[in-house]
Amino acid sequence: MIIQGLQNMLSRYDRMEIAGTYNDGTELMNGLEKMTPDILLLDIQMPGKTGSELAPLILEKFPSIKIIVLTNFDSGLYAHNMLQSGVKGYLLKTADESMVVKAIEQVYEGGSFVEPSIAEKLEMLQQKTNRVFTTKSMLTQREKQILQLIVDGHTDGEIASKLYLSAYTVKHYRISLLFKLDVKNAAALVKKAIQLGLVT
Repeated sequence: MIIQGLQNMLSRYDRMEIAGTYNDGTELMNGLEKMTPDILLLDIQMPGKTGSELAPLILEKFPSIKIIVLTNFDSGLYAHNMLQSGVKGYLLKTADESMVVKAIEQVYEGGSFVEPSIAEKLEMLQQKTNRVFTTKSMLTQREKQILQLIVDGHTDGEIASKLYLSAYTVKHYRISLLFKLDVKNAAALVKKAIQLGLVT
């Protein structure tokens, strides 16, 4: 249904030619050997190998192909990973005709295209990554060590014993961690440390 819908949509544009359509990864790879398109609309949820598995293989074997992902996955992290693998566009299957055409034209001309709702999620992901990087760089090695022990459930006394520090020194580090992570208590400290990926 999706293939038929795209064919019907794109056939109305004289400047575009559909070189081929394929139902699964095997058909696709065989088809690309015979006809290499400028743009490939790659469905992520194909039978057999998924689009995310195929994308790097296609780009390695056919480096001239520009891939636009077509998917239901509206995840910023998933989009980030796909773009990192070398695809040039990311579209949801709910995208309207004008957006699909714009994506194809933009990528064909050498640019990239990410659906606006996904672009917002990518921006939020980048901001979170920046915050994590900044916070990690703010923490000393000892603070990271103590933070991990706090998250693991150790008391100040246990931490002091493990690290051969005084209880007063551990308490000082705990206060410093609360300040640097901008939280008010141990529970919030643990939650934020996990959310930011500061601990294992």
